[in-house]
Amino acid sequence: MKLHKYSISNSLTSFNGQTVAINPDTPVKVPGKVHHLPPTIWKKMIGEAQSPLDKAIERTRDFFFREQLPDGYWWAELESNATITAEYIMLFHFLGMVDKLREQKMANYILSKQTEEGAWSVWFGGPGDLSTTVEAYFALKLAGFSADDPAMCKARDFILAKGGILKTRVFTKVFLALFGEFSWLGVPSMPIELMMLPDWAYFNIYEFSSWSRATIIPLSVVMSEHPVRKLPPRARVQELYIRPPRARDYSFSRHDGILSWKNFFIGVDHLIKVYELSPVRPLRKRSVDLAEQWILDHQEPSGDWGGIQPAMLNSILALHCLGYANDHPAVANGLEALANFCIEDDDSLVLQSCVSPVWDTALVLVAMQEAGVPTDHPALVKSAQWLMDREVRTKGDWQVKSPDLQPGGWAFEFLNDQYPDVDDSGFVMLALKDVKVRDKKQKEQSIKRGITWCLGMQSANGGWGAFDKDNTKYLLNKIPFADLEALIDPPTADLTGRMLELLGSFNYPKSNPAIVRALDFLKAEQEPEGPWWGRWGVNYIYGTWSVLSGLEAVNEDMTQPYIRKAVNWIKSKQNLDGGWGEVCESYDDRTLMGCGPSTPSQTGWALLSLLATGELQSKSVQRGIEYLVATQKADGSWDEELFTGTGFPKFFMIKYHIYRNCFPLTALGRYRRLLLESVKKQN
Repeated sequence: MKLHKYSISNSLTSFNGQTVAINPDTPVKVPGKVHHLPPTIWKKMIGEAQSPLDKAIERTRDFFFREQLPDGYWWAELESNATITAEYIMLFHFLGMVDKLREQKMANYILSKQTEEGAWSVWFGGPGDLSTTVEAYFALKLAGFSADDPAMCKARDFILAKGGILKTRVFTKVFLALFGEFSWLGVPSMPIELMMLPDWAYFNIYEFSSWSRATIIPLSVVMSEHPVRKLPPRARVQELYIRPPRARDYSFSRHDGILSWKNFFIGVDHLIKVYELSPVRPLRKRSVDLAEQWILDHQEPSGDWGGIQPAMLNSILALHCLGYANDHPAVANGLEALANFCIEDDDSLVLQSCVSPVWDTALVLVAMQEAGVPTDHPALVKSAQWLMDREVRTKGDWQVKSPDLQPGGWAFEFLNDQYPDVDDSGFVMLALKDVKVRDKKQKEQSIKRGITWCLGMQSANGGWGAFDKDNTKYLLNKIPFADLEALIDPPTADLTGRMLELLGSFNYPKSNPAIVRALDFLKAEQEPEGPWWGRWGVNYIYGTWSVLSGLEAVNEDMTQPYIRKAVNWIKSKQNLDGGWGEVCESYDDRTLMGCGPSTPSQTGWALLSLLATGELQSKSVQRGIEYLVATQKADGSWDEELFTGTGFPKFFMIKYHIYRNCFPLTALGRYRRLLLESVKKQN
C-alpha cells in the first residue's frame, strides 16, 4: 500500500538497547467468544514479568515501535465514506483533467464499499444512505460504468425507493448542479454578499464553525457563478428521478408547523433567490473579490485549506470558476494537497477526508508512557520533538473573537495554522508533559503558550468548543443549507472534560475560575441516565470517558452522586463478553446510548472511565481487561471494523484506524500501573 508523500515504515526499532520482535505467544481465546483467564493467572498480573497482561502490553508497545515513522510521528488511516472519493472523481471531470488509471482505482474503491442492498452507508454496517449512494452512483457513471451494470441497477433501485435525487442533501445537490443534473434553483442559497457583513452582525461568516466557514466561503463563489459542465448522455443520471422534475420540486417543503424558524428561513431563502436573479447586485463584485482574497489568504504553504477535503475541494472549484488555470500555483498546490491525502495500492485509490498525524501521535505517545516505556526513550523523545515543532505560532480565524489572545496550541493535521483546536492542543500537552526532551525550555514555553491559548478559548457558558469561542448561534442550524446540522461549533462536554484534564494535570487549583465554570457546565450537560454526550467520538461512552478523566484530574470528589451515577451507567452497559461498544445510531436514538457490539477502542474508553473513578478492583474492570487481552492479535493489534469516531453526528462518521490499538494499550498500561501503585501502598 502506498500513502502519497508520507509512507508508513514497518522497520524494527529498539527498546532498552535491544531489537524489538513480535512476541510469538498468543493470548488465550476461543473463536467467537472471550475465554476468561483463570484467577490464578490474573494474580500473576500484579507486576510479575511475562504475565498475560505484561505480554499483551509488550506486544502492542512493540507494534507501535514498528509503526513509528522515520520523522518520529505516528499516523494511521482516517476512514470515512464513499462520498469523499466520489467527489474527487467529480472534481477532475469538472476541471477537465481526468486520469483514467487513477479514476478506475477510485471506482474500484467505491464499488468495494457497496452494501448487499446495493447502497452505500455513512459508517460500516450502517443503513444505506440516499445521498451517499447517489454520489457513488454518479461517480461510477462518470468513470464509465453503464446504468445496466448489475451494481448500478441495485444502487438505482435503492435510490428510487428512497425518493430519488430530490430527497438528497444539500452537498449532493450542489455536485449534481455542477454538471446540470440538478437545478441550481433547488440548492439553498448562500449569498456571496455574506462576505460584506461586519463581524458584529448577528449572522456573519465568523459565526459559522471553522469547517463550515472554510467550505461555505469558496462554495458561495461557486454558487454565485452557477456553473454547469455539460455531460455526454452516457454519464447523465436523470434515471435517478422518480419522474421528470417540475419547477415546484425545487422549492423547499415547509414543516415543523406553521410558525417555526425553519419555515421562516425557507421564506428568507425564497427572497434571496429573487434577489440573486436580479441583474442589479451592486455588492456582488466586491463580495466576490473579498471571498477570493479570503481563499488565497487561507491557503497553507502546503496547499491545504482548513486541512479538510470539503474546504480544499471547494476552494479549487471556486478558483477555477474565477478563471484560475489548473496549473496556477494556488490550484496546483491545492490539487497536490488533495493527492497527499490519498492512499493508493495496485487496485484502489481512496481520498481521505482529513489526515490526523498530530492527534495520532499524541494518542500513541500517551499510550506508550502508560505502557511503561521510559520517558527518555529515544523514540518518545523524537516523537515529542516532532510534536513541539508542530506548535501553531501564527494567528488564525479564532482571533476575531479573541483579538488580544496570543497564538499557541496545535492543529490536527501536518499543517493547518489557521485552525488549531483545543482537543488536539490538550492531548498534545498531556503527551509532552513528562517526556524528557532535549530542549526543556522549548517544551515549557510551548506548553505555557498552549495552556494560555486554551484558557482564552473558553466560552461564556464555561465550556469549550473545538476551534472557536462562543460559536453558539444555534439558529444557523435552522437555515435550509444546514441539513447536516453542523454549521456551528458550540461547547461540548467531551472537549470541556479534556480541558479539565489538561488543567488538572498541570496543577491548576480547583478554585481556578476557569475550572469552576467548567464544572458548572459539565454538571448541567450530564444526561439524566448519568453519561455525557460525545461530540467527537461515539458517543456517550466517549463523552463520559473524557469528562470523568477531567474530573479526576482536578481532584473532584469521585464519590459524589452525580459521578457515581455515571459510573453505574458505564457498568450497566458492559457486554456479556466483558467489553463495551456503542453504535453510531445512538446519535439519533437515545435508547441505544452505550449499546453495541464490543470494540477495543470503546472498551478502552470505558475502562479508563472506571479507572479514573477508583474502580480498579471492580469486577467490571477485570472483565474489561480480560476482554482486551483475549481479543488481542499476535502482532499486538486488535481488529475493529466499526466506526467509533465522529465528524458530524448522524451524518459523517469516522474510523480512526489507530484507535483500536492506542486506547486498549492506554487502558492496559494504566491498569497495570495502578495495580503496582496499589501494591506498593499496601506494602
